[in-house]
Amino acid sequence: MYLLYDALLLLYVLFRLPSVAWGVWRRGKALGDLGQRCGRLPRAVNPERRPSIWVHAVSVGETLAARPLLAALRDAYPGHRRLLSTTTATGQQVARGLGDLVDATFYAPFDLPRFVTRTLDRAAPDLLIVVDTEIWPNLLRACRRRGIRTALANGRLTARSFRGYRRAGGFMRRVVGDLDRICVQTEQWGRWFEALGADAGRISVTGSLKFDAPVAAAARGGRHPVLASLPVPAGRPVVVAASTLRGEEEPVLRAFARAREAHRGALLILAPRHPERFAEATRVAVAAGHRVVRRTSLADGGGGEADVVVLDTIGELPYVYEAASCVFVGGSLVPAGGHNILEPAAVGKAILFGPHMESFAEIARLFVAGDAAVQVRSAVELETEVAALLDDPARCRGLGAAARAVVEAHRGATSRTLAAVAELLPPGAPADSAAGS
Repeated sequence: MYLLYDALLLLYVLFRLPSVAWGVWRRGKALGDLGQRCGRLPRAVNPERRPSIWVHAVSVGETLAARPLLAALRDAYPGHRRLLSTTTATGQQVARGLGDLVDATFYAPFDLPRFVTRTLDRAAPDLLIVVDTEIWPNLLRACRRRGIRTALANGRLTARSFRGYRRAGGFMRRVVGDLDRICVQTEQWGRWFEALGADAGRISVTGSLKFDAPVAAAARGGRHPVLASLPVPAGRPVVVAASTLRGEEEPVLRAFARAREAHRGALLILAPRHPERFAEATRVAVAAGHRVVRRTSLADGGGGEADVVVLDTIGELPYVYEAASCVFVGGSLVPAGGHNILEPAAVGKAILFGPHMESFAEIARLFVAGDAAVQVRSAVELETEVAALLDDPARCRGLGAAARAVVEAHRGATSRTLAAVAELLPPGAPADSAAGS
């Protein structure tokens, strides 16, 4: 079965290689990123091959969720290097901005035996921690054979992925059997992993790391420079549309236009999910008749004539929430599974999202049940609710306070995850007694 998996993955890599190389060349970067995906890591990742802890996060959301865990690992394992890998370029950009939480960052290898072997040779981990659910059979298999302990942190499964994994039958049983510890966000997801063949004794319900990872300015202290650059004087109503996907900007702009009928000075901050769509979102906003400016063209205090700001940067959105009157979280009006609502919740903002929150179903239900967010069923309802919220600042404050209370009540996943990890690699163990070294 592994041979079939390798063959299919190799075909996929060969199929994707031309477009990946073209994308790298078009962005003006060297092919070093592709080299890392093939397991050729820079020597600086671990120059002396010291014992390390390798944390893998796919993209921006997982990288931000991993931040409190990385801080806990820094304190608990001072003798180990902390290595952080990502799959996407945007995730890598955020990872490189984490300062002393990590010693090195790199792109995760394609899950082919030769590439995995090269990466493990350079990284020399005692422990691999995968954030959320990136299940790579060859990587986990290679770790088991080398005696490297493995853990899944913040684990989750969508109903669709669970059904797909179940069809793989005995193969998935062997794959999840290579995980030494599976830390899941909910009991339901724990039961699904058990149904896939995981040993119940290796499964821990730890909650979501994202409740421990608010990254807005208020949570970290101080006022972020992005707030000084935005035209948001005190009292100006601000709608933030976060992580929007294609097909969502148009209804968001219609909702904003309706809200501006009663609030002529209102501002919309439009933050597309993917950098390659910044220009497209700008064109959509201009075509809708708005005065539009991009964040990267703003000087401090400028852009006051604009009614739409396109946030064409990476990593600033969590700080922008500070300025919001209300926040629409995208990926939810179109069937994309939704995006993380915890960052605006952590700073007490009124939150709206659409009907498609499958990837965050438990969190969405928790907030709706606690009157801590508004879920709209359609673009028409979004128009009604945005206007209603701007008309009722007291309701905005109430929703925001309830959202913050939900976050505060569900913190603690980091300490529970660290406790599970410590069973695999005791914090007091000498760093030079690396598993598999």
